[in-house]
Amino acid sequence: MNEIKLFCPATIANLNCGFDIMGLCLDGIGDEMIIRKSAEKGIRITKIEGATLPFKTEENVAGVAALALLNSIECDFGFEIEINKILKLGSGIGSSSASAAGAVFGINELLGKPFTKQQLVHFAMKGEVVASGSEHADNVAPCLLGGFTLVRGYNPLDVIRIDSPDDLFAVVLHPHIEVKTSDSRAVLQPTVSLKNAITQTGNLGGLIAGLYTNDYELIGRSLQDVIIEPLRKHLIPNFDSVKSAALKNGALGSGISGAGPSIFALCKGNENAEKVALAMRESYQNTGIVFDMHVSKINPNGVKIV
Repeated sequence: MNEIKLFCPATIANLNCGFDIMGLCLDGIGDEMIIRKSAEKGIRITKIEGATLPFKTEENVAGVAALALLNSIECDFGFEIEINKILKLGSGIGSSSASAAGAVFGINELLGKPFTKQQLVHFAMKGEVVASGSEHADNVAPCLLGGFTLVRGYNPLDVIRIDSPDDLFAVVLHPHIEVKTSDSRAVLQPTVSLKNAITQTGNLGGLIAGLYTNDYELIGRSLQDVIIEPLRKHLIPNFDSVKSAALKNGALGSGISGAGPSIFALCKGNENAEKVALAMRESYQNTGIVFDMHVSKINPNGVKIV
């Protein structure tokens, strides 16, 4: 196999109580990527559609992630990468992670799978530095592994994949405004109160327990964020109204997707998810901001060959 075409899915990170450590993979929403072997060594970005991004390998998220992988293995040929960006930059649903994860997944396939998906997370994280200034795995991990993921630690990297309950759906409202990850991190405080730390830890434990036991009510009770959301929500127009509409119409929980501006809700069942999506749409229409709505099952597989 000398060429591969990939679907690189969107993701939701943080999930309210799991800042920088929790994420989930969406289905049917994502970028496309083509990777092919080339006689010339190294990594080259040869085509980019849908966004204005650097072609220089060392300045491109996909390029940096691909180089990290390639530099760790003996290889007497190189790779060319084509990127079709469907996910908007700064959308809060893992645009940069889709590129980083897709690049390392595709190259690994063309090399005969010398690395496991868990090992690929390490390389994909290198690409995230280009987008946010720091290595983090809460988007690239679910993008590669599918389902939900928990980043237990970074030194060494320890990622746990968690299956999603069968009837869990995600709703995403994506306003067409950009909130850069670096800007959304700038509003955060370096310390938190002991009371909030205890509350947040309890919610994180509850969310993980709820996922393992398929307890939808426990999942809903646990989707609370007392640390990050209060500091970031002012960056997203009409956030409180949209979240309130989602909860009043049966969402298990709602919050900021990643660094924003996207707003997500988790729901039990497709019918309820569609109802919640309609309520969120109606709540946001009066802002005058163009937006997209997505209703998605949880993707169990992550990046896939198409």
